[in-house]
Amino acid sequence: MNSSKSPGLAGFGVLKNTTCHTEKKISVFFSIIFMTVGILSNSLAIIILMKAYQRFRQKSKASFLLLASGLVVTDLFGHLINGAIAVFVYASDKDWIRFNQSNILCSVFGICMVFFGLCPLFLGSVMAVERCIGVTKPIFHSTKMTSRHVKMMLTMVCLFAVLIALMPVLRFRAYQIQASRTWCFYKTEHVEDWEDRFYLLLFSCLGFLALAISFLCNAVTGITLLRVKFKSQQRQGRSHHFEMIIQLLAIMCVSCICWSPFLVTMARIGINEGRSKETCETILFALRMATWNQILDPWVYILLRKAVLKNLYKITSGCCGVHVINLHMWELSSIKNSLKVAAISESPVSSKQINQQPLSSMGQ
Repeated sequence: MNSSKSPGLAGFGVLKNTTCHTEKKISVFFSIIFMTVGILSNSLAIIILMKAYQRFRQKSKASFLLLASGLVVTDLFGHLINGAIAVFVYASDKDWIRFNQSNILCSVFGICMVFFGLCPLFLGSVMAVERCIGVTKPIFHSTKMTSRHVKMMLTMVCLFAVLIALMPVLRFRAYQIQASRTWCFYKTEHVEDWEDRFYLLLFSCLGFLALAISFLCNAVTGITLLRVKFKSQQRQGRSHHFEMIIQLLAIMCVSCICWSPFLVTMARIGINEGRSKETCETILFALRMATWNQILDPWVYILLRKAVLKNLYKITSGCCGVHVINLHMWELSSIKNSLKVAAISESPVSSKQINQQPLSSMGQ
């Protein structure tokens, strides 16, 4: 028990000379607010997805609904588990020595922090890839992207995130109690061992890779939608183009803004080793920013399309005095429109037929 690498005492060294003093009432308030808002937002998103899946069981929407459901369910459990542990720590006055003698709670907390941090990022990148394939290769998407394949991808993503989260435990490297004594993660203070640096850099690199894949795929999807919009003169898909472009921009902005501070902070700690000047307050601020991504995910993917953009177009058309878009177009299925317009633009036979038809027949 006198060994510094003993699992029973792992992480307790930071409790002796902590330099991070957080206001208990404010910290508890933040934890409860984040937990409550996250649970309510993701629960509402799950209800909307269930209703959408019951109403629309088309093959083209099955993959999107499954991936979106996996994302919001992961965010929901992340808020439930991590939020419950955080509230328990605050309720126990952050006395880890009293309730965490065997370091089990800290290990569980650290595993959950890593898993529920990386898994939504991975799922967001998978959704971006699926959306890119659905828009650029609709025929391939409709024939190859089956529900069984999507479920396999969901399982593989979750297993990979679990593997990353369990790596320190499998290597007998216990998760560390952070300087604020409110959460557990990889070792972020006095990082000198190469393995501790490796975990921090691995987490950051995987997070940045997921964001880069999402950015690239969403950019390709947006460019493709713009090209289809200018190439095809059909009014049917016009509202969908505006809707998807705004949604893609929102997804990229929210993910990058929320996750970049935390990923950059972890990367700097891993690169600078023990010379890192990142303070506890900086790490806590970056962590809270990352938590907001899980709160905003359901609003960006689900509610933003149905609740905000429709009213935004109504207000814009009213202020400008121009009837921009017929409101009934908002009731059309977004994925159905994107597949239909993209398939028409890619098919040479269909494009020839469309060019020969009058405008009245194109609207039918």
